[in-house]
Amino acid sequence: MKAPIARYLLVFLMLSLFGISVAQARSLPDFTDLVEENSAAVVNISTTLKGPENKMPPGMRNLPQIPEDSPFYDFFRKFLEEQPDGGGQPYEDNSLGSGFIISKDGYVITNNHVVKDAREVVVRLVDRREFVAEVIGTDPRSDLAVLKIDGENLPTLKLGDSSKLKVGEWVLAIGSPFGFDHSVTAGIVSAKGRSLPKENYVPFIQTDVAINPGNSGGPLFNLDGEVVGVNSQIYSRTGGFMGLSFAVPINVVESVYQQLRDKGRVSRGWLGVLIQDVTRELAESFDMKRPHGALVARVLPDSPAAKAGVEVGDIIVNYDGEDIADSSDLPPMVGSTHVGSEVEVEIIREGNEKRLNLTIEELPDDDQTLANRGKPDKPDAANQLDISVRDLTESQREELELPENGVLVEEVGPGPGRAAGIRSGDILLMLNNTKVKNAEHFAELVGDLPTGKSVPVLVQRRGGPMFLAIKIDPE
Repeated sequence: MKAPIARYLLVFLMLSLFGISVAQARSLPDFTDLVEENSAAVVNISTTLKGPENKMPPGMRNLPQIPEDSPFYDFFRKFLEEQPDGGGQPYEDNSLGSGFIISKDGYVITNNHVVKDAREVVVRLVDRREFVAEVIGTDPRSDLAVLKIDGENLPTLKLGDSSKLKVGEWVLAIGSPFGFDHSVTAGIVSAKGRSLPKENYVPFIQTDVAINPGNSGGPLFNLDGEVVGVNSQIYSRTGGFMGLSFAVPINVVESVYQQLRDKGRVSRGWLGVLIQDVTRELAESFDMKRPHGALVARVLPDSPAAKAGVEVGDIIVNYDGEDIADSSDLPPMVGSTHVGSEVEVEIIREGNEKRLNLTIEELPDDDQTLANRGKPDKPDAANQLDISVRDLTESQREELELPENGVLVEEVGPGPGRAAGIRSGDILLMLNNTKVKNAEHFAELVGDLPTGKSVPVLVQRRGGPMFLAIKIDPE
């Protein structure tokens, strides 16, 4: 009797395990219908570029491109440049990318870097039809471009709402990595609202979808078959996929597309401040319970912020009803605000909350920079911060646009100043929320600093302002 019972239990256990595996398999998404319904509107984009010079000998120009951070990059570059018969003559090079059709009459969306400096852009459909495309407009700040091909009743994709994406949600990409047309890869949303270096106006979608060179400009789909992003960048130490991919949210894409299609350029909102994150030490120095918001390190003259009364040292914690957790949250919010709109910002100033109303203006085309500063011969003041400073000359003040305040850091010893991150050549603008007028005034301010408590110090370095937290330890 015991043997049959044992066999029954074994069979029951196997069936149970099989049932679990079937249930798990059924819970995984099936992408086949999505791919079949949408592949026709995904296109391959090839461009002809005009290179200034080519020292690569004939017959070797079709070698695969080697990433600049590859350990073989310098070796191959040196080898190829030393070969004869290159002649240094101009030549035509090619690049590959992806894109998708957004309208039946032939408007195509791709990345700006796919078509940048292109002499000719060719769009190839899945049925192998090819069109020479016209570049309607490009937007380097969002890395987007709009093309136009001559066609009627072309297949199109449905756009979704990237604001509804959730971290952990399945997403799928279709593109042409390394020229392999209509390759499909899938993964999940890893994070939202990512800010990348030099990309302040795009809150990127981070995914673990396999993206490689050639995928750029292709669509990112949700499980409903809606485009939720445009694949744009990867983070890689090798030039290939390493699990970190970034897509421009489709809500940003739609706005850029409409502006490029209607007027050939993109206008963005502009506040006119330089900002930085609030660290734990800075939060303590500003008497904040927790670090959050965007700390204003500089207010540009005649900007919307200056006109509204925003001051250096203010911490913007809310913009037009949206809380600011990190400083990277603010630029996309401002950039997406219509020029001429009136918005309310909530700031913290000297520990008190305050609301200001301002009118958003258009972001200038060129970034504003400051001239390089000179360096005096001799310091004038020393103090318990172990920092030696001296007054700025009139010509230096004119170059740096600092008519009223600021002293030059000449030397930094092994004391609180160095621990705070102050360097020789910095311009000290404010100390403990007070503008530094000159070297003598700086010495007075240092003498009044509390011990055992972090206080903010505003410095200008390489033309850009930034706050640091400095603390004098009790003896």
